[in-house]
Order: sequence, then C-alpha cells, then structure tokens
Amino acid sequence: MILNDLSKEDQRTVEDVKEELNKKKNDDSDAFETVLMHVGELGRYQKLLFLGMAPFGIFFAFVYFVQMFITATPQRHWCKVPELEHLDIDLRRNLTAPVTGIELERCLMYDANWSQVLLNYSVPPDTPTVPCRNGWEFELKDIPYPTIVSERGWVCENAGYGPLAQTIFFVGSFIGGIFFGWMADRFGRVPALVGTNLMAFVGGIGSIYTTGLWDFSFCRFIVGTSYDSCFMTMYILVLEYVGPRYRTMVANMSIALYFGSGCLMLPWLALWVGDWKRLLWVTTLPFLLVLIVPFTVPESARWLSSRGRVNDAVKVMRRFEKINGKKIPEDVMDDFVVSASQTRQTNESIKDLFMSGPLRRVIILMVLVYMACAIIFDALVRMSEGLGLDFFITFTLTSATEIPSVTLLALILDRWGRRILTCGPLAVSGILILIMTLVPKGVPQVTLAILARFAINMSYNAAIQWSAELLPTPVRASGSALIHVSGYVATLVSPFVVFSERLWRQLPILILGITALLACSVGVLLPETNGQQMPQTIEEGERIVNSYTLCGKTEVVEEIQVENEKEKALIT
Repeated sequence: MILNDLSKEDQRTVEDVKEELNKKKNDDSDAFETVLMHVGELGRYQKLLFLGMAPFGIFFAFVYFVQMFITATPQRHWCKVPELEHLDIDLRRNLTAPVTGIELERCLMYDANWSQVLLNYSVPPDTPTVPCRNGWEFELKDIPYPTIVSERGWVCENAGYGPLAQTIFFVGSFIGGIFFGWMADRFGRVPALVGTNLMAFVGGIGSIYTTGLWDFSFCRFIVGTSYDSCFMTMYILVLEYVGPRYRTMVANMSIALYFGSGCLMLPWLALWVGDWKRLLWVTTLPFLLVLIVPFTVPESARWLSSRGRVNDAVKVMRRFEKINGKKIPEDVMDDFVVSASQTRQTNESIKDLFMSGPLRRVIILMVLVYMACAIIFDALVRMSEGLGLDFFITFTLTSATEIPSVTLLALILDRWGRRILTCGPLAVSGILILIMTLVPKGVPQVTLAILARFAINMSYNAAIQWSAELLPTPVRASGSALIHVSGYVATLVSPFVVFSERLWRQLPILILGITALLACSVGVLLPETNGQQMPQTIEEGERIVNSYTLCGKTEVVEEIQVENEKEKALIT
C-alpha cells in the first residue's frame, strides 16, 4: 500500500538510489579496470613487464629442478676395494660385486682375502658377503658427471640423504611461501620479489661449500624459502596490471615460455657443465639480476590503492600513460582516487579471508585441487629415472609438454573456462596414469607419462590463474601463497609416493591416478571466474562466490533480497 501511495517522483528516487547502491558495489574494482581500459589493457608497458617475467620464470625452473641434477644417482655403482684399484674397471667390478639374478649387487661386497684373489683373479665359492667398508665406485655413464651423491657416497644405507634434503627444501618452501606471501601483502610485491630471489642466491652458493648432509640440507632449506615466490610474486604483480581480456594469455604464456624454457634448458646445461658444483654456480649467479628490479619494475597500483597509498598509485599510472602513449581522462582518474580512498579504511588480511564463510570454503577446495596437481606433477617428474629410458631424455620429453600444453590452455581458457580446464585435464591425467598399470616399462609407460604430464600441466596452470582471480587484492599474494604452500606440503609426500614402488611396483601409479580423479570431483564445486573482474575487497570476493551455482548460472536471489531490504529501509 505504501508503494502505491508513492508519487512518481518518489519512485524515481527509489530507483535512482537502488542504481547508486548497485553501482557502489563494484566501484572499487571498476574504477581501476576503467583506468586500465584507458591506459591500455596490454600496452607497451605491460608488454615490457611480460618480458621482465622471463628471468624469473627460468629461475623458477632452476630452483625447482636443479636438485634433481645435483643429486642424481648413477645406477651402476659397487663397493670400493682399495686392493683392486690398479685393475681394469670391469674386472674390478666383477671381482667385487656379487651377482643377484642378472644384477650386480650395489651395496654388498665379498669378504675375501684380496691378496689371494689377485693370484688367480677369482673369488672362492661360498665366500661370505658384507656391507661396503670403503665407500663406493661409480660408473658415470647414465649420469655422466660427478654429483653430490657420487662424491659423498649417498647410496645404499645413505640413499635417503638426497630425498631428505629435498624434503627439507620443501619445508623451506612452506615457511618461505607464508612469509613472502605475507610480505608481499604487507610491504609490497617488489620488496618480496627482491627478498625471495636473494634467498635463492644465498642458499645456492652456500650449497657449493657444504661438506655433509646437514649443512647441505640447511642451504637447500634457504633455497626452498624462495620457491615459488621467486616467480609467483612477479606473476601476481603483472596480472594486476593486465586487463581481463589479456590476463589468460599473459598468465599462461609466461609459464609456458619462461618456465618451460628453463625446464628444457636445465638437463642439457647440466650435461654441458659436467659438474654439480659448476652447475650450481651457473644456475645461481643470475639471481643477482633481481637487484635491478626496484629501479625497473613498478609496484602494483592495485596493492598501493588497497593500502591507501593513492598518490603513489596515481604516480605509477601516470608512468603508464607516458610509456603507453595514452591519456587517462581526469574524471576517470578522479573516480579511481575517490574509490581507492574509500578502501583505505579496510585493512583486510588473511585472517579476514578465513572469517568469510564463502571464501573460506573456496580456499579449502582450491587447496585440495592444488595439492593434487602438485603431487601428480612432482611425482611424474621424479618417476623419470624409473620408467626405463635415459633420465635426461625422459626429463626433456616430459618437460617439452610444458610449452604446447600451456599454449593450448592460453588459447582456450577464456572460451571454456577455468573450471572445465582444471577438472577436465585432471580426469584425463588420472585415467592415463591408471592405464600405466597395464603396460610394461619403457616406451609404453614413458608415452603415457608424457600425455599425463601434458594434461596435468594444463590443470596446474589453470588452477594457478583460477586461485589468483578468486582472491581479493588485499589478500591475493598471501592467499595465493597459502594455496601454493599446500602444494609444497603435497610435494613433501611425492618422494615417498615414488618410493612406495619398493612395496608394490604399481602402488605409486594407483595413488596418483586415484588422487587425480578425486581432485577432479572436488574442483567442480568451485565457482567460475572466466570474464569476471578481479575482486578488490573481501565483499566483492564473496559476491563472486555466491553468484554462481554448480551449473554456472548466476544466482540473483541474494542481490534481490539485499535490494528489497534497502528499498524498505528507504521507504521507512
């Protein structure tokens, strides 16, 4: 009755207020998106930033994979016997190592009188065996250069040293991911980027001068603190400057071209350098390039505005105007300044992310999906040595899937959406991995592993972009770091998944295949972000989560209820 009694002018006032309320819901993100639209969603400056991602993408591959090449284990090794050192290597090996089946024993030697053995070059029958007493000898054919394993004898009873150091690396990743994610949200993307890459430099150089397990593990822990913030901090910074139309291309092509190139480069760099210490020098010194970042890379204007540093954000956008050769209209810039000034009173943190029911649910589901992607990706890499082909060739072939798979993802991600291209490839990889249980080692298993790696690359990279788009600006770096840290936790488990082959040859394959299928079923519960603006506040993030159903249809019920409540309040 009250509505019917309102004059036409009053009804127009109601509609105007409703329109203004709806407009204000999106002011914070819309204002910056409008600025980007005028200055260029992918202008000259953004293209320069994209090129600037190159060294960090390559460093990302080096940090992740270099330990596989410095701790690679030559498959042919046997006990060292000083009395036989003057003999030919084949004769020395045959006299020293007992035969078990068709394999020479790697960890046992004959307990013989070697002076007597040298008289007729044969070991008496029924000679007992004992564990190696004087270390090991290595035949450097499959791994044709000295590694830390062959230099320090990390085989047999010491075989767990390499996986232990790798586990400690990922413990460092856990701590570093949380710390540098917090640092990126608290002090800015640029200081965090510099800090994380310097940690990789210090730990990498320190690893060269270690003498034992624990000092080496400590240095790998330091390197681990930089993984994967050494790249993802730059990744997030650049994405925050790119318009929605080009975000998918920039996000995925940076990983395909730069991380993929680093993966392809590393095995042949290791072979060319020919020594684990020199390999660390070559892959660690370039991290010092990060020292020029504060003078060449702008701080994120989204982050600056979310922290109330509006004047600094405006200065950055003026630099974009100059380099891109475009002018931002004064009214557009004024709207951005006003909306940014309004958000300075909200000092949102990772705590607020978990206080929000919808976003808490999203981050838990995304953590589960990301952990599955991480463990499958990492385990497929680690299984390269045991699939029956040359380690360097198998690593190269599986890594070669990075560029075409992520390029394909970049071409279709905006057309098919994040949810389909995370969950679909996960299901495909799970099926391919399970098929591996039915075929023999060698070419058949390597082929299926390459196809599974192709699929998991797509899921992994789609999930990285998906998580960044779901999280609001004030918690984007720390929230993304939390999700990535969950991946580090998963990779702590992957060496043991691969090791479970000793219990049953098919066990690691079954674990990975089932994990992929379970993660696919979890991923379909997450909201689609394709075509959505990146949220600036917790409230905007909640609105994105609540606006989509499992079928992808927009839910308007909640918005209508809010509008009705405000309308009633206005009438009253």
